[in-house]
Amino acid sequence: MAKFDRTIGTLRFTEATDLSIPTLSILDSEGKLRKDAQAPAIDKETALKIYRDMTYIRVLDERMLAAQRQGRLSFYLTCTGEEAAVVGSIAGFADRDMVMAQYREQAALRYRGFTSEQFMNQMLSNDLDLGKGRQMPVHYGSRELNYMTISSTLATQIPQAAGYAYGQKLSGNDACTVCYFGDGAASEGDFHAGLNMAAVLNCPVVFVVRNNGYAISTPISEQFAGDGIAPRGVGYGIKTIRVDGNDILAVYAASVAARKLAIDGSAPVMIETMSYRLGAHSTSDDPTSYRNAEEEQLWAEKDPISRMRKWLLGKGWWSDQQEHQLKDNYKKEILDALKSQEKRPTPSLNDLISDVYQTPPQHLQQQYAELQQHIDKYPDHYLANPAKANGTYLSASVQLP
Repeated sequence: MAKFDRTIGTLRFTEATDLSIPTLSILDSEGKLRKDAQAPAIDKETALKIYRDMTYIRVLDERMLAAQRQGRLSFYLTCTGEEAAVVGSIAGFADRDMVMAQYREQAALRYRGFTSEQFMNQMLSNDLDLGKGRQMPVHYGSRELNYMTISSTLATQIPQAAGYAYGQKLSGNDACTVCYFGDGAASEGDFHAGLNMAAVLNCPVVFVVRNNGYAISTPISEQFAGDGIAPRGVGYGIKTIRVDGNDILAVYAASVAARKLAIDGSAPVMIETMSYRLGAHSTSDDPTSYRNAEEEQLWAEKDPISRMRKWLLGKGWWSDQQEHQLKDNYKKEILDALKSQEKRPTPSLNDLISDVYQTPPQHLQQQYAELQQHIDKYPDHYLANPAKANGTYLSASVQLP
């Protein structure tokens, strides 16, 4: 009870304005160091990898948005405008650290080595999809890259991240968990449960909340009355920092420091990145119904990729020629991957219930057998497009896993 022992003799209520969290900013809008700021230690190789991966994701988003409009893809979510918040943060962690993402952090996967073909396999749900066609597009996962499979349900990853980090602590691993989510997820009950669990059990987890202004169409002004998300971290007893989410150096510096705090102190940390979702919430959303062009233009002028490019040019680490070549190469790489992977067959029926249980329970085996009987009874309905059908997909002799 010692931490509650501070007493005063004057009646006074604490107000929200008593806890105003500052925003760390290192680069100005022109990509120059602020006079009162100090750049983090970052080498040229790391800086260029960050920039290339930010650019790759911007190109990927543009190409996949077009592919969805062409009917080649059913659904897509862009990271446009928030690339620095994602790439800048993941660059501050080790590959052995577990990532639990929401659904706008594809840039973290790219930074760890996810290929264009792997992106396409997942979004097209073909036979090489690591998720075996069970997830909707942009719900990635990779055991190899320590990237937990994404759930559509908002905020479920937050208490899961606290629990996973607690396991890392008990195992004595020199690793932590980084958990991404948006301001909308911070309005869910799982947010509070996860933060409280992490704080009480001293879990080495870094919560990266992307405050991009909207939870789909709901602005933050209608979600909460306080000073953003950061004060909630402090309220739970968690070391917290707020950064300019469009400033790559601020995000990177905060992430490197947060990881050290999480592991050395075996404690949770929160980073609130202040940014803006320049694109629609998804391809099913029309942002013009709830925000105006002036607001979007204001944030477009703060574009994180443009700001970092100016910084790299100023240091002599980048050139306009490299810029054009990079974008041309990425466009070709992504389109080539789309064309090749969309020709692949769908997942085999053999994989329908594999990797769910070590031994499929009786009720799943029964359902599986009934499905085979149904296909055998109406084969013409499942051979409508033989060119895209996997040879084992329609086989009546498929064996149970």
